[in-house]
Amino acid sequence: MWLCRVFPLLFCLPRVLALQTMDDNGVCPIELKPSDVEQRIRPLISKHDTALLLLLGFGGFSILLAFGYNLIRKHVYRDSHNLDTVFDAGGRVTLSLTAVTVTSQMLWPADFLQSSTMISKSGLGGSFWYSISAVIGILLFPVMSFHLKIRAPGAKTFPQIAYARFGKVAHMVFCVVALVTNLFVIANLLLAGKTAIEVLTKDINNEFIMLIIAVLFGSYCLIGGLGTTFYISYFNTALTFISVTVFILKTSYSSTPTEDKFVTTETMYKAARCVRGPDGNYDNSYLTFRSESGIIYGVVLFVEVTCLCFCDQANWQSRIAAKPTQGVLGFILAVFFWFSLPTSISFTAAMAYFSLSFDNNQTHLLSTVDIDSGYITPYVMESLLGTTGGYLLMTMIMMALMSTGSGEIMSVSSIIIYDFYKIYINPFRKTKSPTCCLLCGEEKVSDESHDGPICRCPTSENCMSCIEDLELLDRGKAALTLKYSCQVHGEYRHYEDLLMQQKAWCMIWLLILIVPYGLLISETGVNLNWGLYVGSTMFSPFLPPIFLTMAWARATSAGVISGGVIGLVCIIIGNLATASTYEGGLGDFFTNTAREYSLLVGLCAGIIVSGVVCWIVSLCTHNIKCKKDADREWEKTMSIDNSLNPYIALYRQEIEEIGEDTVHITTKTMTRIFRRAKMYAIVASVLSIIIFLVIFPPVALSFEVLSYEQFKAWLSVFQIWNMAATVLVVVLPPIEEGIQIVRQVKQKRRRGKMSKRMASGRSELNSIL
Repeated sequence: MWLCRVFPLLFCLPRVLALQTMDDNGVCPIELKPSDVEQRIRPLISKHDTALLLLLGFGGFSILLAFGYNLIRKHVYRDSHNLDTVFDAGGRVTLSLTAVTVTSQMLWPADFLQSSTMISKSGLGGSFWYSISAVIGILLFPVMSFHLKIRAPGAKTFPQIAYARFGKVAHMVFCVVALVTNLFVIANLLLAGKTAIEVLTKDINNEFIMLIIAVLFGSYCLIGGLGTTFYISYFNTALTFISVTVFILKTSYSSTPTEDKFVTTETMYKAARCVRGPDGNYDNSYLTFRSESGIIYGVVLFVEVTCLCFCDQANWQSRIAAKPTQGVLGFILAVFFWFSLPTSISFTAAMAYFSLSFDNNQTHLLSTVDIDSGYITPYVMESLLGTTGGYLLMTMIMMALMSTGSGEIMSVSSIIIYDFYKIYINPFRKTKSPTCCLLCGEEKVSDESHDGPICRCPTSENCMSCIEDLELLDRGKAALTLKYSCQVHGEYRHYEDLLMQQKAWCMIWLLILIVPYGLLISETGVNLNWGLYVGSTMFSPFLPPIFLTMAWARATSAGVISGGVIGLVCIIIGNLATASTYEGGLGDFFTNTAREYSLLVGLCAGIIVSGVVCWIVSLCTHNIKCKKDADREWEKTMSIDNSLNPYIALYRQEIEEIGEDTVHITTKTMTRIFRRAKMYAIVASVLSIIIFLVIFPPVALSFEVLSYEQFKAWLSVFQIWNMAATVLVVVLPPIEEGIQIVRQVKQKRRRGKMSKRMASGRSELNSIL
């Protein structure tokens, strides 16, 4: 019976379905009158308190964690000098740390702001379908991105794969797509951050807001790179979950008698039941999941999230930083963590807003513009919790902003360094093809058209000269002034030291440019809702080209370029053509282009045309005649590697376990190594999709208008889910990371003892000789 009490929706469905809705005494439904006040929100936090909290509190703590991470990489892992470590965190990130980092990157400020707006526009179904669609879109990414780790284990950015396969033209197209995606994400983060700080802080201006955000973005990625982002993301995610849990507990379970007037489950239900919902909802009710606009927006968001996952280099970085098993399961675990946040906070905040508005002479407390800007959650938290609510929301928003924003800065930096500087601006060596070795200039991939020698350069892993050079670095020698003794790798190591310096300058300039970029976005007057939906549709036609580049040997440069460009044109035409059919036409541009059917038509046209064109053109232009040709195509992607930090060192243990050759690794080798991980990916993704696509939606749609008991059951499920996720997010990562550090210390001691024995053996041999 305890299952009935805790999860009545899942275990007592027949009983719940039998419950009757409450009697409205013939008064309901009523339509809330529009607000007669332009701005009801009164900021409670002073400008100086905001600066102290964000800069000294969050920023200062982030810098301390960044220094701590650097010490761990230097003294435990001894790889702080590697450029790749900056952008892949050593490639050994644990499962739970991957999960909380992905959760943190999935958490946009819009999840706290716009999810409540969705309920005000589409009822409970708005937030529910918003969350479900985002989850399904993200669940597809781990399975599809599995190809990256198998076919290009040394790649740090997804445009690198296009360069290895197709050359410079396709590579430039992919780089532009990746950078524009990053700029779009950063723009949305800046808009959401501006909204939150503006509504919570007194006497604030845009310049001050953008300066604070830029400092937060750079407070730790400048010091420790992607690895620090993982550590800070844990801190951010844990603090976010704790803040949401405090808000839920305070409003729903330990509210004061004054607050009880608005936030008890019964009060919220009565208010929402009495307010007339939007057209398209079942019985014009807010208390239903049967929402036409909510479902359409859900479908649109599913496509947009899927496309954004593939086009955003920040997602690939999180995937690259973990081994396949940890990466796949980490993404899936992150989905379950993330889902509890927008649902629990939006259900509570939006229903409380209806209760407050109903008590306000049945008049909206916020204007339409304020609601579209995402002010429902800030208003409710400040109204119910006062200054405490303001600080809680500021913490949630800033934590989401810091993690996602710093990841985007790292993403842009990695593309500039790996895809522009190393290839076009200042290459170490001008090579004949993308698959030539940078050390010797010879071809890495054997080809019938290539009669010259094949690269035989040794890696630095067992190079005694390199080991001695690294010991000098560990003693504090300046990298740029140190003369390396290794004749094979020394010159390239100097080049990587230069790249490390360029990386720092690149991030500094990006952070400086954040301020004018944010001010420009603010001055355009673009609304957060429009930017979130319409902006992200522009990347959807590049999903088929990116996926086919990693999964289909017959994909060609002409195919992926033509598919993406023609698909983009079709999206614009489809969206504008549909928007012109609404009242006001294109004259009411921002409203009509963001309508559900405008977005849906544009997306369908763009993705379908892009996929078909990419497939047909590739079939007409490819040179794959046999399986050997296809294998050679993937040899190109396998050739993406760093001789100073080869991926073979990362996977040596797994390769030896299956008895494979550690000299020449192929995609078949990687497939054998990660067969179990692939099985985990497929099984876990299928089970998760069953939960979120096969179980949840039919159960939700089986209800017409929720009764009081049904509403209480749904609210309890999401709130308990959030509390359970909070415990896991706070506890798991420190334990798992601590275990990994202890193992590394023990392994380092064993290697030290072996090195001493080898050194003594060499000295004895020299004395005998």
